[in-house]
Amino acid sequence: MGIIELILTGAGLSMDAFAVAVCKGLGMRRVQWGQALVIALFFGGFQALMPLVGWAAGSLFSSSIKAVDHWIAFGLLAFIGGKMLWDAFREDGAGSCACGRDCASCPKRNTPACDDPVAAGTVAPPLDYRELTMMAVATSIDALAVGITFAFLGVNIWLAVAIIGVTTFALSFAGVAIGNQFGARFEKPATIAGGLVLILLGAKILLEHLTS
Repeated sequence: MGIIELILTGAGLSMDAFAVAVCKGLGMRRVQWGQALVIALFFGGFQALMPLVGWAAGSLFSSSIKAVDHWIAFGLLAFIGGKMLWDAFREDGAGSCACGRDCASCPKRNTPACDDPVAAGTVAPPLDYRELTMMAVATSIDALAVGITFAFLGVNIWLAVAIIGVTTFALSFAGVAIGNQFGARFEKPATIAGGLVLILLGAKILLEHLTS
């Protein structure tokens, strides 16, 4: 897996974090750059840590299943990508932010008429670090499974986690600003794009092994 594939993998994995960052930006009337930096550090840090943990676990038994490692890699990436597509299209998720608040459909969002100053965007909600940690872990679980495939494929794990972490940091930071400016309209397309990227990468890995 080359640098281009690692960048695409990082972009695909970071879409969940991007969607949550967009939702965080919804609650800010003006972008709070300090909060955006903290959010990006949390998501980027956990997104880099999880593949490392998965790689360490996968390295313990990668040699014993080398004959089927490409099928495992394809299965994991296809499952993760398919799950992202399912989450994007399922009916009960329509119109809701990744944080659970129905921000996009609120007719009073960012208007003085809204009784909730946080929902209205007149007050930036303080960061709840416990909640932020839970969100960072939840959005990086998929990266744990991808880390296992890195062990099977002999990927340079330090390069991989650096690319994934930096990519997620950058997209999460941008997500806060985008959410503040444009609302939740990018959440669903981002999740769909991320799912498709991971499925296609899994198919590419499988085809390379079957045709070699």
